[in-house]
Amino acid sequence: MDTAGDPQPPITRRATPRTVLMCRPDHFTVSYKINPWMDPAAPTDTAKAVAQWQVLYDTYVGLGHDVHLIDPIDGLPDMVYAANGGFVVDGKAYGALFTYPERQPEGPAYMDWFREAGFDVAVPDEINEGEGDLLLVGDVVLAGTGFRTSTRSHDEVARVFGREVVGLTLVNPAFYHLDTAIAVLDPEPVEGRQNIAYLESAFDAASLEVLRERFPDAILVDEDDAAILGLNSYSDGYNVVIAARATGFERQLRERGYNPIGVDLSELLLGGGGVKCCTLDLRR
Repeated sequence: MDTAGDPQPPITRRATPRTVLMCRPDHFTVSYKINPWMDPAAPTDTAKAVAQWQVLYDTYVGLGHDVHLIDPIDGLPDMVYAANGGFVVDGKAYGALFTYPERQPEGPAYMDWFREAGFDVAVPDEINEGEGDLLLVGDVVLAGTGFRTSTRSHDEVARVFGREVVGLTLVNPAFYHLDTAIAVLDPEPVEGRQNIAYLESAFDAASLEVLRERFPDAILVDEDDAAILGLNSYSDGYNVVIAARATGFERQLRERGYNPIGVDLSELLLGGGGVKCCTLDLRR
């Protein structure tokens, strides 16, 4: 019997508890400009940023995730974007070496926390901004470059972790980190596969070819949802915490069997960050 045109059975999504690191935005403000989102002349509200961040924190706790905190440091307003602080796999933490001087003190601060938490720390020699440009999908590391992270760091990551590293080039300054243009939807394999969502226009032609070949079933997010950092989201395999205003992406996720949960991080968006920027995976 020919069943090629028959509908496929739905995939059963399962949440897996995650362990993450976050940083309260007690010192958040926009006092310099290092990405297109930032405008030092525009007012920011630190109390509002803390309140919005607290909702994200409470959401993770409510989902059963183990949330660790690093103490914020006065004078480092972007420290809230914990994802940039490193890349952690198999109990080993590869530290961050930031491009801009304004953020460079964050690297040692996060590496000190990793050491105190019992992780084996690999001090970087090459410019990289942690999980901002390094995303784990299965055994493969998707590694972004183009604005912040050096391609030389991709080779360093491959040596440190002994994993395949796939380089992807970003071409739109508004999507300056990989985690603003790609969302990893399946932290654990589902029926032998793991999927992502991404914004096509954020990548060069060669990178798009790689993404289309590796992830033929990926969710392609539109410009409107990407423009509010809708792809800067965090998934446990079933629950996907996203920007509340990314309604198109929300619909796409529901159609694929995920449970999107919208949160409002509009104040932190003024610094160019969203859900994933505030969330660093701690993989033992």
